[in-house]
Amino acid sequence: MTTSRVLAAALAIAALASAAPLPAAAADYPTLRNGQWELTTTNSISGGAPRKMTLCLDASTQKAMLDMSVGMQKELCNRSDMRREGSRYITDAECKLGESVIKSHGVMAMTGDTAYRFESSATYDPPLMKDVRESKSVIEGRHTGACRDGLQPGDMVTPGGRTINLNQLPRPPAQGK
Repeated sequence: MTTSRVLAAALAIAALASAAPLPAAAADYPTLRNGQWELTTTNSISGGAPRKMTLCLDASTQKAMLDMSVGMQKELCNRSDMRREGSRYITDAECKLGESVIKSHGVMAMTGDTAYRFESSATYDPPLMKDVRESKSVIEGRHTGACRDGLQPGDMVTPGGRTINLNQLPRPPAQGK
């Protein structure tokens, strides 16, 4: 497996385990304002130290991310439910990753289209990578204005300072191929 496919798989697994399951209709999912976003993630697996990323979003990048997530959920999850209560999106999912069954619950609170806070918890049975039995994550995102620092739509600057363009990651093959 190439480095970019390993990275894509790692990003996809992280998204699946720590982000909100998606609704059946993409129109039901919140749309974020185009521009530069600062994302701060804290999770129990990495020891709780906050990790910051920067992401340059536009409508096509959001659609590509949504399409990829929907495809992964269809492949890996036997249950994925979402309901909306005002500005909050509550999610519950059951997915299989390797031999582990992941049961997750999350609440995303939106502040218009310029900020959100997503809190999730997950259990893994049997434990993921032999010792991860449960995890808790918080992702806070906030719009900081137009994309700057030379970033193009789809560019994500990782906590280590590496820039990856999400639109250029290899897409998983369509089911049945």
